[in-house]
Amino acid sequence: MRSSNPVFSRDGSFTRGTGYAGFGTPQQQAAPYGQQPGAQNPYGSRLTAEQLEQLYNAPSAGPVDTGRMTMDDVVARTGLTLLTLVATGAVAWFALPNAGVGVAMGAALAAFVVGLVISFRRSVSPPLILLYAALEGFFLGAVTQVFNTVWPGIAIQAVLGTAAVFAGMLVAYRSGRIRVTARYTRIGMAVAVGFLLLMLVNVVASVFGASMGLNSGPLGILVGIVGVGLGAFFLSLDFASIEEAIRGGAPQRESWRAAFGLTLSLVWIYLEMLRLIAILRGDD
Repeated sequence: MRSSNPVFSRDGSFTRGTGYAGFGTPQQQAAPYGQQPGAQNPYGSRLTAEQLEQLYNAPSAGPVDTGRMTMDDVVARTGLTLLTLVATGAVAWFALPNAGVGVAMGAALAAFVVGLVISFRRSVSPPLILLYAALEGFFLGAVTQVFNTVWPGIAIQAVLGTAAVFAGMLVAYRSGRIRVTARYTRIGMAVAVGFLLLMLVNVVASVFGASMGLNSGPLGILVGIVGVGLGAFFLSLDFASIEEAIRGGAPQRESWRAAFGLTLSLVWIYLEMLRLIAILRGDD
């Protein structure tokens, strides 16, 4: 099943070929070690003592690099992407105390544009993905610093909340409690579209001085919970896409696309968690 996540559904990415690596080919007679099937033994039918010594002294063959994506590749690329995000976030936190909202919004807009470019490119570009992480981290660092000034300690609360959601979804997915089916995906995407439209209307209304109550009170809490839940839903799509890609023998470079998708979902959860905690804490 192809994922509805736009990051993982581009043509040529995370798709399965005509067969798995090592399968789908006619069976061939086993050949001697280090020799291609069908090739003749260069030493003839019997080996001399000198030839045997050369074979034994030859370096052993190491593990073969198949060029296919593995879970280790995904973890490594995701770790590097998140490390870049955290590093630039720390720079924004300390370099723009209480006065970097304009710069942060500029970084957010730039990250949005770079994210669109990454999503619609056929080929994976690690530099673009790291650039996105750097811009997004700068935005998050500045915004978090502002929130933390009003509600001290909210930053660590949002980080712990995001980590808890990630861990919970990973356990639920690996245990089979959550199954990414076509129906599950359709329902989740419909809710996501409705949520985005609601937030867009709220932004437009706030520009004209109106308030829909989405940033405070019981309605704001409900919307915040739905936002975090949608982030968890996106994570489940990411997990399913990564699992399918590895099983289908996707190229190793696609691990960068997986890292980008996971980063998008984690950023979404973190922002919604930040907003939800701020509403819950109110004027504390």
